[in-house]
Amino acid sequence: MFRYAIPKFPTADMPAALEFYQHKMGFTVQFNYGDYAAIRRDTVEIHLWICEDKYIAEHTACRIAVDNIEALYAEYRQAGVIHPNGMLEEKPWGGKEFVALDRDGNGLFFFEYRGV
Repeated sequence: MFRYAIPKFPTADMPAALEFYQHKMGFTVQFNYGDYAAIRRDTVEIHLWICEDKYIAEHTACRIAVDNIEALYAEYRQAGVIHPNGMLEEKPWGGKEFVALDRDGNGLFFFEYRGV
């Protein structure tokens, strides 16, 4: 039985990434070893690793299920982290989604489905 997953996102600048996740996205630092770190918000944990190749970050993403997506969208819109093409919208399969980007270009797809 699967229990949970922890995505790993590349970052070119660990201190800047940790600062961004704390102050723009509301995460807390769980640990920081310089070239590898973990952040958490509620039950979601993301690990970060040093990677100088911007292409990798710009092609990395994860999906995160949330409750009260409208409030999170408002929070992240005010923080300026919404992807230019990732506005909150109703999807044909019955849920709402939006996309945020971290400072390295990693995509965080937030979704809330009715009945899930």
